[in-house]
Amino acid sequence: MAETKVVFHYPTRLLETPVVSRLVRDFNLEFNILRADVTPGAEGIVVLGLAGETKDIERALAWVKKQGVAVQPLEKDVVRIDDRCTECGACITLCPTAALWREVDTQAVRFDPDKCIACEICVPACPPRAMRVAF
Repeated sequence: MAETKVVFHYPTRLLETPVVSRLVRDFNLEFNILRADVTPGAEGIVVLGLAGETKDIERALAWVKKQGVAVQPLEKDVVRIDDRCTECGACITLCPTAALWREVDTQAVRFDPDKCIACEICVPACPPRAMRVAF
C-alpha cells in the first residue's frame, strides 16, 4: 500500500462538491484529513494523507486536478530553511509527530517531511524563522 500527503486548493465553486468522498468510493483510497481551512466564499485548503494502491492514487489525483482542484505534495508547502536554522531545538519538543528531531551523533536538527502534518506549531516556535508553511 502506498501513502502520500497532499494539499488540495479548492476554488470557491467547488467548496460544496464532495471531492474527498469520491476518492474513497471511486478510487478505493483511504484518507486522513490532517488540516482543513474551508470558508464559504474563499478558496479552501485541505491537507490530506492518502493511502491505497499507487495506480489508484495516481488516477484519483488526476481526476481531482481535472475537477479544478490544484494539488501539491505536502513537502512543497512545509519547508525547513536549513541555512537559517541555528540548531536550537525549540521546534523539536513541540512537534507532535516527531517530524523535527535531533540527530544523535551531530546534534543537528533534522526535518522529515513524510512525518509532517502541517500543523504549523513549529513556525512561531522557531526563533530564527527557519520553518515556513506556504499554503
